[in-house]
Amino acid sequence: MNLNYKISQKDDSAPWLVLIHGLFGNADNLAGIKRHFESEFNVVSIDLPDHGESPWTDGFDITAASEAVYAVITSLPTKAAAVLGHSLGGKVAMKLALNHADAVSHLIVADIAPVSYEHSHQSVFDGLNAVPLDTINSRKEAENAMSQFVKEPGVRQFLLKSLYQNENGKWAWRFNVKGLYDSYHRIIDWEQTNQQFDGVTLFIKGALSDYITAQHRDAIAQYFPNAKAHIIDGTGHWLHAEKPAAFNTVVERTLLKR
Repeated sequence: MNLNYKISQKDDSAPWLVLIHGLFGNADNLAGIKRHFESEFNVVSIDLPDHGESPWTDGFDITAASEAVYAVITSLPTKAAAVLGHSLGGKVAMKLALNHADAVSHLIVADIAPVSYEHSHQSVFDGLNAVPLDTINSRKEAENAMSQFVKEPGVRQFLLKSLYQNENGKWAWRFNVKGLYDSYHRIIDWEQTNQQFDGVTLFIKGALSDYITAQHRDAIAQYFPNAKAHIIDGTGHWLHAEKPAAFNTVVERTLLKR
């Protein structure tokens, strides 16, 4: 699978940093991180399968997605890259590091753990499916249709970033709504393995988020024995957007480690 990705290249001698967005996102979601690091790193921003401008699949699979990211890394003029993933992107990054440790110089996981989660996006899927793509005339009409199910204005605005008009003028979602819904049981799952990644690893948690809890420490240590943790106060699941300076600072410190 050939993923869509963008490269902000400094020069051939600079280290490489790969950014992987979360569920319903695209490569532009981590643009703030890209802008912060592109003066010192060659930054690769990836669209996951079924997202952005990457191909749609018969069913999203975390391992298959990690293999597609691995293919991108092996195409770069480097043996290994630092990899940062948020939420679903963090799961893909973890699977990549476990399966291809030599390709990952640093692993940074933002607000997700190597565990299975409960279903928590039904209202989002309901909101997306409530949008009558054939009859709407604007994003505002799409937002109004979603608002019955997606109560948070910020979440609606995030989703609407992936609404566009195709070459025929028809409204469409850039992510594969049906495919992601049908694959959701795999998206929230975590495949058990005996593999470990013992390289430089950082888990960053939003203090107000419950995606990483004390109960997840053993699972993190099982797969990532050298993992460090950092909590950013006053942030939820979207910690990199809520406090970008604090987020980028802790990432920067980690990337300096060898």
